[in-house]
Amino acid sequence: MPDDKVFNVLFLCTGNSARSILAEAILNRIGKGKFAAFSAGSMPKGDVNPHAIALLKRLDYPTADFRSKSWDEFARPGAPKMDFVFTVCDNAANEVCPVWPGQPMTAHWGLPDPAAVDGSEAQITAAFREAFRVLQRRIELFTSLPVKSLDRMSLKNQLDAIGKHMNENA
Repeated sequence: MPDDKVFNVLFLCTGNSARSILAEAILNRIGKGKFAAFSAGSMPKGDVNPHAIALLKRLDYPTADFRSKSWDEFARPGAPKMDFVFTVCDNAANEVCPVWPGQPMTAHWGLPDPAAVDGSEAQITAAFREAFRVLQRRIELFTSLPVKSLDRMSLKNQLDAIGKHMNENA
C-alpha cells in the first residue's frame, strides 16, 4: 500500500446534522494528509444543526462547506471510494445501508444525539461539547492505529473496540 494513500472515511447518522458533521470536521483536521472525511445521513434533515456550527466556529473550524446530505451521494458511480464507514447514531446502525463500492471497513461508534437534548441553552451547549469530546477521542484513537500494517480482522477488532471503550467511559 503506498505511503501517501489517503483513506476516505464516511460518518453516518440519520439526520446528518450534528454528530456526523462534528466527526467529519474533527477527522479532516486531525487526519489531514492521511484521511479525508465525509458525512451523510439516511434521512438528512437538510440543514446542519446551528449548535454544531456554533461549536465548530468557536473552535476555529471552517464551517462554510458543511451541508446535510443523503448517504446515496456516496453510493453513486463516481463518488469517492470509502475505506471506512462509521455509524455514529444507533438508528443509522440498524438501517439497511447502501452497498458501498470497495467493501469498506465498518464500525458502530454510537453516542447520544446532542440535537435531541431539550433544555436550557447551557445544557444544549454542554451536550454538543460532550459529543465533540467523545468523537475527538475516538478519532484520535483511530488515527493513531497502524492502519496500513494491520490485517483486516485486527483492524476491524480495533475499530469496534474504539466505539465500545468510549461508550463505557463516556
